[in-house]
Amino acid sequence: MENRKIKKINVLYLLCYILVPLALIFLCAWFGTSRFPDGGNQRSFLLMGPFILSVLWWVFGGRQLFRARTKTVERELDAKGFLREYTFSSGSCTVIIDTQHQQIALLFFWKPFTYFVIPTSRISRAWVDDGRMGSGFMAGSSRVSFLFIADGVKVRINTFTSNKRWRMDSDHILTGISKADRMVRVLQNAGVGAN
Repeated sequence: MENRKIKKINVLYLLCYILVPLALIFLCAWFGTSRFPDGGNQRSFLLMGPFILSVLWWVFGGRQLFRARTKTVERELDAKGFLREYTFSSGSCTVIIDTQHQQIALLFFWKPFTYFVIPTSRISRAWVDDGRMGSGFMAGSSRVSFLFIADGVKVRINTFTSNKRWRMDSDHILTGISKADRMVRVLQNAGVGAN
């Protein structure tokens, strides 16, 4: 078991994730304009290459790193005897549950190089948030999630997100609610909220 308090964000990683590609863009742009003032292919490459690579990193790189780290964490947990009975990954967090030993492992997108394994007794509450907004025929949601409080830190794991609002009776929302309900039941069976 770990005694560390859960932290969802590594500020240094967050800053590097955003600022290192920006610095690379500006550095290459400055070098390209000062070294090749008349233009040319080299200058175009130095201006566009880092920009394209940075966008690819922001769009795909972080997600790929998070997926790779999730697989690494799963292998490490297996080696330690953690029984991975339930795993749920969203874009921001991966939750791995061992109901037999009443443990939960957490890996956060903004803190991918550290994972937390805690007993479920340190989780005080778990619930579903259907994201309902509006009333009557205007009721809808763009996010469904399940939440829990571990060591006083609220952790939200999305089971459905969209950039538009869906009616509460849509298949997308109902499927998201079903997934969230199932994960809350799994957490409760693992000992969450039993205190």
